[in-house]
Amino acid sequence: MSDSLAGLRRKLDGARQLGAVVRAMKAISASSIVQYEKAVEALGQYQRSVELGLSLCLGDEQPVATRPTPGLVIPIGALIFGTDQGLVGRFNEVIGVFAAETLRKLPGPKTVWAVGERVCPPLEAAGLSVGKRFLVPSSVAAITALATEIQIEIEGYTAGNGHGEIHVFHNSPRAGAGYQVAQQRLLPLDAAWYKRLREISWPNKQLAQVLGDRTTSLAGLIHEQLFISLYRACAESLASENASRLEAMQRAEDNIESVSDELQRSLNRLRQSSIDEELFDVVAGFNALT
Repeated sequence: MSDSLAGLRRKLDGARQLGAVVRAMKAISASSIVQYEKAVEALGQYQRSVELGLSLCLGDEQPVATRPTPGLVIPIGALIFGTDQGLVGRFNEVIGVFAAETLRKLPGPKTVWAVGERVCPPLEAAGLSVGKRFLVPSSVAAITALATEIQIEIEGYTAGNGHGEIHVFHNSPRAGAGYQVAQQRLLPLDAAWYKRLREISWPNKQLAQVLGDRTTSLAGLIHEQLFISLYRACAESLASENASRLEAMQRAEDNIESVSDELQRSLNRLRQSSIDEELFDVVAGFNALT
């Protein structure tokens, strides 16, 4: 009986320790969500400045309408954001399946880049070969280095595939809790993009002017616009990852509390049973003596 009591106590202590770990992970995830969401919000003002510069450089210039050559196979470059760590539920499976199904509908050869090791198995199971893998940044400060590395890779790809398209897939935070899949075509820039920028109104009556070569300024601002898109996608994916982990930890905490309550009830029953047996032994001994 004592061994059973000791075993139950060990299980109960283990459940309580695991619960403390889960609560700590919940606190870390909740704090990380706030940091990444603030990073996305802070990016908004910079993006606004870049778009104002682009609208100024474009002016009344009309984009040259280009039509793809009939029969031309357009290569597709796809960047998928996942995770390097687990305990995120079906986070990687959801974005991996969504990206694979979307890419399957697009003709042409596919070049796939993955951010995070755990998103690769769903992609490979769908028949996609991952060309290059990037490590998921562990903090807000590390996002800049990753976005720069990815941008260099994409620019090298577009230099060799002038007619190629670049698509980005990631999970985006959803209002309230959780996340949802998101996709954007990063390149090439289309007429809708030009139209949206030209319709941006200048914030005051003093219209600025472009100093120096307009083409050089336009190229530099487009470079920054692509960087902003990559940075935002990475930050939103990290916020979604922590939201998914927070949800998983909440389920784990509920299960641990349920198991702990059951263990505590079993321990109480066993202790009561042990006490009853000892009392019966005392009463039986007393009756034997008298």
